[in-house]
Amino acid sequence: MSDRPLEGRVALVTGASSGIGRASALRLAKAGARLLVNYYDDRQSAEDVVAQIAAAGGSAVAHQTDVSDENQVETMFERCHKDLGPPDVLVANAGIQKDADLISMSADDWDAVLSTNLRGQFLCARAAARAFCARERPSDGASGNIIFMSSVHDSIPWAGRSNYSAAKGGTLMLMKSLAQELGPDKIRVNAVSPGAIMTDINRDAWEDEDSRQDLLKLIPYGRVGEPDDIARAVLWLASDESDYVHGHALYVDGGMMLYPGFREGG
Repeated sequence: MSDRPLEGRVALVTGASSGIGRASALRLAKAGARLLVNYYDDRQSAEDVVAQIAAAGGSAVAHQTDVSDENQVETMFERCHKDLGPPDVLVANAGIQKDADLISMSADDWDAVLSTNLRGQFLCARAAARAFCARERPSDGASGNIIFMSSVHDSIPWAGRSNYSAAKGGTLMLMKSLAQELGPDKIRVNAVSPGAIMTDINRDAWEDEDSRQDLLKLIPYGRVGEPDDIARAVLWLASDESDYVHGHALYVDGGMMLYPGFREGG
């Protein structure tokens, strides 16, 4: 892969003010893309990402959007087109957790997670697909590229977080269905499914030593992932290096999907 495989392209990353979204935005910008840095409420962190991209000679704008709001999503894509150009890559990353066991989970917490983590993915993917289909189809390569941020919990059940795992399972099937539908339009659709990554959303699982050791029992590779582990996978999927990869969930998890509890015979 060249040093700047996304030179001249425009990428829109949702939930880009922190964690995996931030790392992905910085990695795509370093590869040459112009970035729309979406955030929900932390404007300063989003502006910090924009400033870091600008300091490295790149181009980016920050834009506040609740991805579960249809009108706000449409406005975000209009802003991208106006300030940066028509998008080439969508990284649909924005997500939240509101954990509770089934008996105590409120309907509001169920709705909030599904609205952001699944409805938001749908709204952003639809807006991206409309933008991609409006342009002249290239003679080779993709017309556009949609990358969903899923999770190992699109396949591994997660007690106490049924809203989150249901949303991620839905994301996996959304990705595959859209890949089947949009492939003939030369729109590539894939997902990255992270395992345990050191972000604020799961800080309690890795910050203290006892919790980290418990977590490592689930990871055959023997370390907790970092946001840039995921960002590098996002860059590969966004680039022409992966042009024939379509409808695939790339699990970046240190082997968590290998179910290490069965390592000693089950």
